[in-house]
Amino acid sequence: MAETLDAVTLFKALGDESRLAIVRMLLEGESYVELIASRLLLSSATVSHHLKKLEAAGVVHCHRTQFYMIYTLRREILDESLLHLIGTLPAQDDDTKYREAIIETFFDCGRLKNLPAQRKKREIVLQHILDLLDEKDCYTETEINAHIEKFHEDYCTIRREMIAFGLLCRTHETGEELYRRVC
Repeated sequence: MAETLDAVTLFKALGDESRLAIVRMLLEGESYVELIASRLLLSSATVSHHLKKLEAAGVVHCHRTQFYMIYTLRREILDESLLHLIGTLPAQDDDTKYREAIIETFFDCGRLKNLPAQRKKREIVLQHILDLLDEKDCYTETEINAHIEKFHEDYCTIRREMIAFGLLCRTHETGEELYRRVC
């Protein structure tokens, strides 16, 4: 039942002092419009209006007994946890869409237009360039430069940025400067 319950409608229905007074009265037991009106010092038309709102929200249920419409509180609605009524956010999507939008913005026909000024966007762009690098353990400076140059002519700045962001590390092995991806 709570899955089909519209929390906004419920909160709007309960967000009126007169309707809350009617709910408090119905907590004691079922009742009809005229009795509620006389106890709460409201007109019958006002009580009928509020009861219609509460019924639309699923808080009360009515049935006919002889000449009267009898209103009953649906306690299971009030017994619902507030957290359950509010619900949860949809499953959090990873930032794939955000990353794709950044890449689409800063790359044109596979070439980097310019480096983003914002740190997070810059990191996404640099990681994208590295992701397109062939899978190897180590790369020479010439190999890294050639790869970066496919995307942008300023390979020195981009290589330094990759190192500064911790995406690429420089090592000296066998007398040659080598670069490794940081995983």
